[in-house]
This record gives sequence, structure tokens and C-alpha cells, in this order.
Amino acid sequence: MTAASPPEVLRAPLVVEFPFTRSLGPVQSAFLTGLREGVVLGVKTSDGTVVVPPVEYDPVTSEEIRDLVEVAATGTVTTWAWNDRLRPNQPLGTPFAWVLVKLDGADTALLHALDAPGPDAVRTGMRVRVRWAAERSGAITDIACFEPDNGPGPAPEAGPPAAHDGVFEDAVTGIVAEARLDYVYSPGRAQTAYISALSERRTVGERCPSCHKVYVPPRGACPTCGVATTDQVEVGPAGTVTTFCIVNIKAKNLDIEVPYVYAHIALDGAGLALHGRIGGIPYDQVRMGLRVEPVWTEGGRYPDHYRPTGEPDADYDAYKELI
Repeated sequence: MTAASPPEVLRAPLVVEFPFTRSLGPVQSAFLTGLREGVVLGVKTSDGTVVVPPVEYDPVTSEEIRDLVEVAATGTVTTWAWNDRLRPNQPLGTPFAWVLVKLDGADTALLHALDAPGPDAVRTGMRVRVRWAAERSGAITDIACFEPDNGPGPAPEAGPPAAHDGVFEDAVTGIVAEARLDYVYSPGRAQTAYISALSERRTVGERCPSCHKVYVPPRGACPTCGVATTDQVEVGPAGTVTTFCIVNIKAKNLDIEVPYVYAHIALDGAGLALHGRIGGIPYDQVRMGLRVEPVWTEGGRYPDHYRPTGEPDADYDAYKELI
């Protein structure tokens, strides 16, 4: 007898990306506009501590603070870590050190990159200076990086930082924050079976042996009962729209015209709803209880969208527990 081959371990790169726009208060606006102008600003708290980057509320008293001060573009490394595995959108194109730098006149440290030839060239206590970006727009990247400051002697005695009114022409009032996570995803046994079935245009869930709820997609265990689920159950292919939303904002890199409808769909035989896009019907005619079926594209490994089956709408009592 020949032993069965173990199932293939599925692996795939996955990117979670969420750029969002945020407005700036007066303190953050002054800080980023100052960087655009080659000025580093901090804020003084009620006990005289100078915080860089500045914050809008005192970390000790929680009081609002607005006392801006200008600090130097030179400082001292307080701690560091060498980064030899570069990732997209990092500050430098060669290995570098992440450093915390206490700028002269500040009492807290600023995180940024240090351009250095290797880890042997970095040490706690070394003097560094800001290298400004050639083109600046009012963002933390206006500091291209730090670089070693090889000036003679130890750090100069820093006097009290000068007060600054934070007023600049054409102040920066908002930014787009780019949140991105790149990683390699490997599903477990249950989701591997689910993905493999989808490639055959079947939808497979797993039934809990205790409460008998069928989970789609399967999770390998019942989150309610805490027991393993191994009994595979094929569900659908048709299902019922339980709830939905109309999407009016076009997503980046998504070739779907707005408005469109995204819905929770309870496939026949499933114990909870999964989500999918509804097509083949005007967006303003989608409704709770609508009966739908999957539409597959040539070579697709999962349904492209769901369309109406033409059946009468499901009775509310048939899906109310799945909303």
C-alpha cells in the first residue's frame, strides 16, 4: 500500500493597502509646513519638555498645548537598528539604520532613517544632521534621512529653543497616509479545501459537530463551540441576499464602475453569510431576500459576482438569523 501524498501547502503573496486622507490640526500643520520650509518645530509642554515631533495634547496632563519652538537640524542618536532587508517605499535604496534622534533643543527622539555604509558605522551617541529632500511638499519625507555629522568636538551646549509662531504661507492642512502591509499568506487545512473546491466551481464549508452550523468559508474550528470542524458540506450554489450596501466611491485599481452593490449572501445550506458583489440587476433594485447565483469568468478561481436567479424572493423568516 502506498501512503497518500500530503496535500499541497498553498502560499500566495498578499497586499493589504489602505490610503486615507486626514486633516491636520494647527500643531501638526505647522510641523509639516515647517519641514517643507526646512524648519523643525517641536512643542513645549506645561513642565517645559520639548516634544519632537510635536503633539497637540500634553502626555502628562492631557491639556491642549500650542507653544511651538524651533529646534536644530542636528542631533544625537539615542538608539538604532540596522535594516538590511529593503522593502517598497522605504526612505533609501540601500541598507540603512533606523535611528531615534534627539535633536538639539528637544527632549524626545524622532524616528527616521540614517544613511550609513554599514552597521559598524553606527553607534549610540553619534552626532547626525538632517539631509533635506531636494523637493519638499510638507511631509515627514521632506527629511530625506539623517547623515553622520562629522563636525569637530562633542555636541554643543544647547540653549533654550526659540519660540515660533507656526505661521507659514500656504500651510499644509491635510495629508494622505499610505497604510500598506505585504506578506505571504498560507491557508490552513480548512481554507485549502475551500479554495481547492472553488477552483472546481464548488463551494465547500464545514459543519460543527456540536451546534451543526455550517461555516463558509470554513475556519477549521467552530468559534462558538470551540471544537474542530472536519465534516465537509457542499453548499449553494444559489443563495439569498441578507444585507447589502451601495458603493459610490471607486476603489483604486478596481475596474468596476460605481455605483455597485456589495452584499452578504447566505448560500443555501450555509450557517452564515459570505460577501460578494451583485451584478446583472440595477443597483437600486437589489433588496434583502433577493435570490442570487454565482457567475464565473473563464479561468476564474472564484465567482466574479452574483446575479438574480429569477426565483421569488426568500421569506424574511428564512434568513433573519443570518443577518
